[in-house]
Amino acid sequence: MTLQPSPLLLGGKELTVYDAPAPTHLLLQPCDEHDLETIPQEMETISQSVPEPFSLYALHVEDWFSELSPWAAPPVFGKQAFGDGAAATLTAITHNILPELNRQHPGLPIILGGYSLAGLFALWAGYTCSAFDAIAAASPSVWFPGWLPFASAHTMQARAVYLSLGDKEPQTRNAQMSTVGDALTAQAELLRAGSKEYTMEWNQGGHFRDSGPRTGKAFAWCMQHC
Repeated sequence: MTLQPSPLLLGGKELTVYDAPAPTHLLLQPCDEHDLETIPQEMETISQSVPEPFSLYALHVEDWFSELSPWAAPPVFGKQAFGDGAAATLTAITHNILPELNRQHPGLPIILGGYSLAGLFALWAGYTCSAFDAIAAASPSVWFPGWLPFASAHTMQARAVYLSLGDKEPQTRNAQMSTVGDALTAQAELLRAGSKEYTMEWNQGGHFRDSGPRTGKAFAWCMQHC
């Protein structure tokens, strides 16, 4: 699927839009510079699994550690702490971006997804509001301090959730991040106990391998289940 990107500014948020004629699904993805570079691979992966046209809205994220973090947390790697900007990001999405998407394409399913911390943000948004039909969480940062207690105390509101992880991701010397495999398994169990439609997929390699295709697989599964 080859679509030409176009810029869009909504509520002070910059987006890159890949808008298909007569799409059947709308995909919204928080992206940093690396994610933006891998979107062509991501879209090709989606098109290989799903024949229907879709529109993808890439939301530019300038401060990854702040704009996508649900609450403040100390540094886990390096020296940069996590902020608590996820609520402001979600407000911008629900108040400014989604109304425009619904105006342009009324009634279509909206899937929120992303990779790494953006995947965690998508999960958090799925627990926080009912605006999304499905959540595509590729290698989500479920090792995040306090995440599992939060997820245990809340109800997922999206009707379908995709989870994935690289099989080498838990093999890290970082004590906090090495919990990611057990944490994602626990996340999947919470979805099962809540009778949510979900899948959990293991990919080959570490966290930085094939992020574009992995995110594409996540969105494709969600499109097939909503």
